[in-house]
Amino acid sequence: MSKKIVVITGSPRKNGNSFAMTDAFIKAAQDKGHTITRFDAAMKNVGGCHACENCFKSGKACSFDDDFNTIAPAILEADAVVFTMPVYWYSIPAQIKGVIDKIFSFCVAGKDIAGKECAVIACCEENDMSVLDGVRIPVERSAALLKWKMVGEVLVPGVLNIGDIEKTDGCKQAAALADKF
Repeated sequence: MSKKIVVITGSPRKNGNSFAMTDAFIKAAQDKGHTITRFDAAMKNVGGCHACENCFKSGKACSFDDDFNTIAPAILEADAVVFTMPVYWYSIPAQIKGVIDKIFSFCVAGKDIAGKECAVIACCEENDMSVLDGVRIPVERSAALLKWKMVGEVLVPGVLNIGDIEKTDGCKQAAALADKF
């Protein structure tokens, strides 16, 4: 069954390792007949949540009119959401964190977004897999809160420089993730 999958990236490095895995996932998912809508958060203007709780009252997800208002309708209509990112300082990079935080708007507005599938693709410089916990755990917990089903995680340590991902099976793992949707 073909699904609408929203892919939200969190890297400002277009030729970086997380983008390479993202591209591998997208190609495999499209080959399976899924429709992909991609948002590169680092190239968007998305500020942090102001906790004003005026979400959707103006007809837009966020009353602070930024690019989240172009992302929100896609999330609302999606069957699945895939977050891809590098780990920065043991956590989710700021470039994507604003998007993740503003998903709160659906909860405030009482939008029913339960039942979506979710996955995460991430990489980090260090060889220690626990470094990826700063991304993995918040995404898993957020998915549980939203009643989304985590269908998979691609977590690749030990990549820093552009192209390092090619020394791993990260792109192969990302492509295989498409089989889980």
